[in-house]
Amino acid sequence: MRYEAPQTVDQAISLLAGAEGNPCVLAGGTDLLVQLRAGFIDPELIVDIKQIDETTAITAEDGGFRVGAAVSGARLKEHDTLSLLWPGVVEAADLIGSVQIQGRASMGGNLCNASPAADTVPALIAAGATCALAGPSGRREVPVEEICTGPGQTILTDGEFVVSILLPARGSRSGDAYLRFIPRTEMDIAVVGVGVSLSLGADGQCSAARVAVGAVAPTALLVPAAAEALIGGTVDDATIDAMAAAVRAVCRPIDDKRGTVAYRIEVAGVLAGRACRIALERAGSA
Repeated sequence: MRYEAPQTVDQAISLLAGAEGNPCVLAGGTDLLVQLRAGFIDPELIVDIKQIDETTAITAEDGGFRVGAAVSGARLKEHDTLSLLWPGVVEAADLIGSVQIQGRASMGGNLCNASPAADTVPALIAAGATCALAGPSGRREVPVEEICTGPGQTILTDGEFVVSILLPARGSRSGDAYLRFIPRTEMDIAVVGVGVSLSLGADGQCSAARVAVGAVAPTALLVPAAAEALIGGTVDDATIDAMAAAVRAVCRPIDDKRGTVAYRIEVAGVLAGRACRIALERAGSA
């Protein structure tokens, strides 16, 4: 196995495109190293992208923030402005692992690991985040909800990797939240996770919303019907119940030792309602 730490995006693309077998990108490494030690993967090449400026920077862009794919959860949490703008996304990243893991784990790695239970993915989808991808054919910007195609599977082509994630600008009176359910009190993977982002107009009615749910299907899901239940009216108990029902309707979970199908579907609706109320409170105080 060969290890490389390129200094530029182009160098990383060249290494990945020219590699034989299945090369791996190392962003934070908290999933990759576990998979290596367990023998689940045996790549001929590991490309560490943490030496590339673009992948390790948090920069303001068009009123929002672009976060490098290798930026750790610890750095996200320390960024006061980003935490104020997108608290739900930062809270989702903060749920990944222990304090030690937080110093390494990144949103880019969490996304590209393509676990249906990834915490940051529903939060990023709800935020309307996009990914900057770079590969032999150039660069492209892709919505987060289009990246994962199944457990452990993504749309990334040979030689392509995620450089950064863009969290868009948002107006006043906007808020987001992410909640998950886990069997233990901490350091566990989600049985269900729900992200909600919404904005209120001057009249107090919901003017925009996005809702996403994770761990209840092969990939995290954007739920347009849940957003439609909120937009155009006052966000009250009735509209929140309709939103939660729309979330339950898209769930396609499995039965396993962590929860039954019926249990996961019910929890998804409960979490959606709670996350919506937190987002609403944040929007009202923004």
